[in-house]
Amino acid sequence: MCGPAMFPAGPRWPRVRVLQVLWALLAVLLASRRLWAIKDFEECTWQVVLNEFKRVGENGASDRFFEQELVDTVGNLFHMLVDSPIDPREKYLGFPYYLKINYSCEEKLFNLMPQYFVGISSRPLWHTVDQSPVLILGGIPNEKYVLMTDTSFKDFSLVELSIDSCWVGSFYCPQSGFTATIYDTVATESTLFIRQNQLVYYFTGTYTTLYERNRGSGSWVRVLASECIKKLCPVYFHSNGSEYIMALTTGKHEGFVHFGTIRDGQVSFEMLPREWSVCEQIGVTTCSIIWSDYIAGEYTLLLLVESEYENASKRFQVVSYNTANDDLELLYHIPEFIPEARGLEFLMILGTESYTNTVMTPKGISCNPYNHLIFIWGNFLLQSSNKENFIYLADFPKELSIKYMTRSFRGAVAIVTETEEIWYLLEGTYRVYRLFPSKGWKVHISLQLMQQSSLYASNETMLTLFYEGSKLYQLVYLMNNQKGQLVKRLMPVEQLLMYQQHTSHYDLDRKGGYLMLSFTNFCPFSVMRLRNLPGPQRYTRQERYRARPPHVLERSGFHNENSLAIYQGLIYYLLWLHSVYDKPYADPVHDPTWRWWENNKQDQDYYFFLASNWRSAGGVFIEMDSYEKIYNLKSAYELPERIFLDKGTEYSFAIFLSAQSRSFRTMADLGTVFELHSHVDVGVVLADPGCIEASVKQEVLINRNAVLFSITLKDKKVCYDQGISGHHLMKSSMTVNVVGSSGLCFQETHAGARMQGNLMVPVFIGCPPGKRLAFDITYTLEYSRLKNKHYFDCVQVDPEMPCFLFRDIFYPFFLIQDLVTGDSGSFQGSYVLLVVGGGPTLDTLKDYNKDEIYRFNSPLDKTHSLIWTTRTKRTTKDSAFHIMSHESPGIEWLCLENAPCYDNVPQGIFAPEFFFKVLVSNRGVDTSTYCNYQLTFLLHIHGLPLSPKRALFILMVSLSVFVGLVIFYIAFCLLWPLVVKGCTMIRWKINDIIASESYYTYASISGMSSMQSLRRSRMGSMFSSRMTEDKAEPKEAVERQLMT
Repeated sequence: MCGPAMFPAGPRWPRVRVLQVLWALLAVLLASRRLWAIKDFEECTWQVVLNEFKRVGENGASDRFFEQELVDTVGNLFHMLVDSPIDPREKYLGFPYYLKINYSCEEKLFNLMPQYFVGISSRPLWHTVDQSPVLILGGIPNEKYVLMTDTSFKDFSLVELSIDSCWVGSFYCPQSGFTATIYDTVATESTLFIRQNQLVYYFTGTYTTLYERNRGSGSWVRVLASECIKKLCPVYFHSNGSEYIMALTTGKHEGFVHFGTIRDGQVSFEMLPREWSVCEQIGVTTCSIIWSDYIAGEYTLLLLVESEYENASKRFQVVSYNTANDDLELLYHIPEFIPEARGLEFLMILGTESYTNTVMTPKGISCNPYNHLIFIWGNFLLQSSNKENFIYLADFPKELSIKYMTRSFRGAVAIVTETEEIWYLLEGTYRVYRLFPSKGWKVHISLQLMQQSSLYASNETMLTLFYEGSKLYQLVYLMNNQKGQLVKRLMPVEQLLMYQQHTSHYDLDRKGGYLMLSFTNFCPFSVMRLRNLPGPQRYTRQERYRARPPHVLERSGFHNENSLAIYQGLIYYLLWLHSVYDKPYADPVHDPTWRWWENNKQDQDYYFFLASNWRSAGGVFIEMDSYEKIYNLKSAYELPERIFLDKGTEYSFAIFLSAQSRSFRTMADLGTVFELHSHVDVGVVLADPGCIEASVKQEVLINRNAVLFSITLKDKKVCYDQGISGHHLMKSSMTVNVVGSSGLCFQETHAGARMQGNLMVPVFIGCPPGKRLAFDITYTLEYSRLKNKHYFDCVQVDPEMPCFLFRDIFYPFFLIQDLVTGDSGSFQGSYVLLVVGGGPTLDTLKDYNKDEIYRFNSPLDKTHSLIWTTRTKRTTKDSAFHIMSHESPGIEWLCLENAPCYDNVPQGIFAPEFFFKVLVSNRGVDTSTYCNYQLTFLLHIHGLPLSPKRALFILMVSLSVFVGLVIFYIAFCLLWPLVVKGCTMIRWKINDIIASESYYTYASISGMSSMQSLRRSRMGSMFSSRMTEDKAEPKEAVERQLMT
């Protein structure tokens, strides 16, 4: 405030000095409550880095790891955890790095040589949005240097490229001169592209290879060697698993585009159009393609073409070319001169308007795939939402020329001119704001100098301007005290617009003896809040886990290397459970962590007791509730960053607006009561109104001087067929705009000003990511037991794959599982079930070809090859296959004579078994969802019957064996006594011969004197032995033997 005593004597005060004082006063007033907030928050962020263990505690330290394979370094530690809720049978692995997250204020600046950066022209930063791990920027005059970063310029490297600098100048490659400057640079997920003169190179490999002198130059591959490339054009979004790039030619192939496709690191180019050049197809003799943009979802190239006619006049056209059907169409003739706007903010180009004498000079074309908004830019700015009707934005002066544009693809556009001015535009609106230089920039720079910020200097050179998410950043080279530094800094768009508004619209009111400074608020509302927001996960499709580190049972509470290694093993196991959860058989509980704690939950109190008494093994306490999947994330009172819509699904929320003043009016129709209407209105703009619809319901809260707008976004079920989960999605958007708020409404937060009144959300129509079809084995077993009155599992039970009996009716049930929200419910749609492979064992599984699949599954088969049948009458349109649902009567197994499961040879004494590879798909038969569910699983069937021939053969063989055994037994019983008798006689004869030989030998040795006694003794022995062996021998035979 200023009092009258401050004015000098005299009736007049110089107006210029008044404005200077007021600007200074304004800067102090605006900054007084913000200086500390800016210092504390805007320059401090959460930093995520990788470290070796020895550098975990260092502030600002980060390490790069190019070998990122899992290491077996934590297994011994887990063997020590005998009283912890882990499975000792599992294998736990670790990582070669540690992830460190800390809140840091790193005004990280870098010293670089001034001759490379001072006074150079800024260049666009081209890369695949949200995909490129490495960014690359060229444009250093007469040097083969590029700036490269894998941290979005939090740090970077200045790399000299070892590439050939030859210049293939000839009659078909017109060049004005030769330079070593790297002009165009494009970064994709796996490949880097550069253009030097008319030469194009690409690099595929690891980040570290670029620095290796022995391999760096060899890793850059020259492509399109025989072509004259005048410009590289980026494609900002990947599609169908590929990334794209375009190279514009000059010389012999003028009028063609080299369309590059990058898939899995492999680069290929195709010259388009495939037959006739663009010049020939639009009917001109000479033309030049000066820019190209690719709309991946429509397979369409948008070409900005300069045509030259016989009278030497030049005109510009917009041409579309469809890469799928090779169709070329002339969309729009750009006016020759800039229209006369006559004070309007915008002007619809109808052909009847008047024009200035300034020639339109287009330089580029850009399309946002979400809202389909197209910009044609040069020394003008044209905007279109349908490629046919264009609007001229008159706020951009025709005296300037746009060098490049950068888009957030979320509603904001930044423009850089040839004179390095920066302009700003909200998509869908018509006001264009100059950010630099501007009055708002002067206020901002004054505040920064008051803080002595190291991010600003009086001598600056901007290298590039780019969006990171929804925030706009500058890469600027600063010169302070003959010292050069490169810094990445936030472009404070909201603050600049707010400063500019306040410096342009203020009042000086005298109250008493003082002048009061007041500012005009053009915002139509004072408060804007979002309400009734649903949980974001269902629409953003982001899976989240909670994984807290284990508790350290030490007095200090600090982690050591062992506790961090255990934490790594736990994280690995959690990620492993996440990766293997996508299996065909559904678990009884729909959660990846269920199997981890399945057998340990009952002992949770015991583990807590040990930890409470400091008795946990290994010195750590693993809390089971600290490792879980999050399904109920709450909204942060803002719209989600994206919305996925399945067939017929909707998203609802509400906007609460508090008006600036009493801005309500009453309106009454004939015969009705008075109704309240507000001057605060909300508009909803849909990029594809034929595919999605929005409804807005207004509720006036007169007692709060506010209005509540309830908005519902819903899919119309008409613009998409079916697709795999998360693939081939249709891009669209919803923009919510409070009428009259564009660029005028701001909200003060702890992190600075934030723009309000304009909300843009990308919308993806199709099958959302994270939805899958699973075999509900639990309910299938229960229902089969109920319907068949019994259930027989295999002899060798496999809990992961239960068996089903061949003669029982098979009733399959399936689940639709949402991996993001945790929802799991019965699949109520229609599907086709096909047996696509099989074998008697898991080792002999075979995939069937197309003809076999038809014969084994089609009710039209006449070759007796059916594996199964059903009483369901509904079939596909060609009647080739049955269409089933959860209400189907079940499956009856047949295995006819030409089926692969027919006449299966048993592997043992039990009935034959067979493994069927079953494919379940709802493609083309289910209208309840956009999802093309496909599930392949193995089905174990036992108790298969034998063929009649093989059964008869086995029966005959079995009977023959049985009869033979019976006959053998009878013969054995009859002949056994005779065999015994014969054996006895043979044995007696043998004994008799042995005894006779012994007698004669003894007689010759002892002499005749002892003959009598020997004979008696021998007779007695023989008699005793004979009586023992054969008691049935007659007495007469014994006496004769004694006489002998």
